[in-house]
Amino acid sequence: MPTTQKARSVLTMTSKQSSSEHTLCSLLFETTPNYEHNLQTLLTLIETAEDNSLIVAPEVCLTSYDYENMDKMLQFASHATEALKKASRKKIIIMTMLEERDAKVYNFAKVFHNGEVVYERAKAKLFRFGDEHKYMQEGSVDDFKIIEVDGIKIAVFICFELRFKELWQKSESADVIAVPSWWGELRSEHFSILTQSLALMNQCYVVASDAKNEECTALSGIIDPQGRAQRNGNKPCLKQAYSKKEISLMRRYMDVSIG
Repeated sequence: MPTTQKARSVLTMTSKQSSSEHTLCSLLFETTPNYEHNLQTLLTLIETAEDNSLIVAPEVCLTSYDYENMDKMLQFASHATEALKKASRKKIIIMTMLEERDAKVYNFAKVFHNGEVVYERAKAKLFRFGDEHKYMQEGSVDDFKIIEVDGIKIAVFICFELRFKELWQKSESADVIAVPSWWGELRSEHFSILTQSLALMNQCYVVASDAKNEECTALSGIIDPQGRAQRNGNKPCLKQAYSKKEISLMRRYMDVSIG
């Protein structure tokens, strides 16, 4: 299974922790049939975020699951990747896109920073109820890692993976958990409860991003280490200051042996 890994269980992308303040950003927008339009929407939202932002976009937000145009989707991925590399200067961008590797299709989570894809892995838990397994290959749970980018320890759940306890355990000690999603509107309450519970359980920030499309929850939001949730509502980009101190205080106050 292809994956990019630049260290062991915790991957260090910078030699020392940045002293800069960071901002967390959850995105919310509608994915249209026009891939280039979607990319420009994403790039515009990224541009509005200040330097040192950590930005999470919805799962497959550039194409949706447009299986009828699989070849077109796969070809668009390389173009989008190059554009997002350029947009990631002094920013961390987290999203997913379908790509072909070794004649197999995967849904890759990608983390962009300072002009590079610093981490990627394939979705390890496909949503069989939505027939994902018929169109793409499943990645390995072993590739689920906590990575460190610009001094922030990050774990990434891809939509349906949010339901698996083994991944919750592997995300323990993360500072920020990103959840790019294409989550069904009929299970909106599940998305709210799971994202809020994940922040409480791991005493960290959760930045969740779901699409604004009719079939999705549109419940993008940011949950802090105390479990307090802010949802985007009508905001395409919801911002909240990141505080490592708040994580440390919560973990000392309610010591459950994290960190």
